[in-house]
Amino acid sequence: MSLAIITSAVSAIGFSCILKFLHYFSFISWHPIGFVKKWELPITAFTGWLLLGLVFFILFLLLYILLQYAWRVPSFFTSFVIGIACAFLAEWLIYDLPAEGASFKKLSIPFIVVTIAMCRFVIDTAQYHYYNRKFAHRNKLMYKNTMIK
Repeated sequence: MSLAIITSAVSAIGFSCILKFLHYFSFISWHPIGFVKKWELPITAFTGWLLLGLVFFILFLLLYILLQYAWRVPSFFTSFVIGIACAFLAEWLIYDLPAEGASFKKLSIPFIVVTIAMCRFVIDTAQYHYYNRKFAHRNKLMYKNTMIK
């Protein structure tokens, strides 16, 4: 469980920093902590980023826990599908877009790529560590370590 927490924390911090980078250089036209103004929360910008990071931590932890058991499915496929779905859903909710073909022009490709990359990191790590725990008995030697050959 500690690996899941560490992986989720690193992913949440990294994703929050990348979102700040994307917003700073205008790769995304929406503000990542715009929910603070929308919901009129009496918090500072730093607290808003911490709250966003906490939400990402919880989402990445759930993703880690749920998809570690899908080790037979290639992580490329899983992360691609989940990353695309999450990125499209997030931007559709942020922009409040209609379900039309013209709405795809407003989606941010760098945001989609970053979301897919973070999903790939979390899912690959989860599947790797699950696979190692599941098949750890295969790595044991058939003889004792003290035995001289």
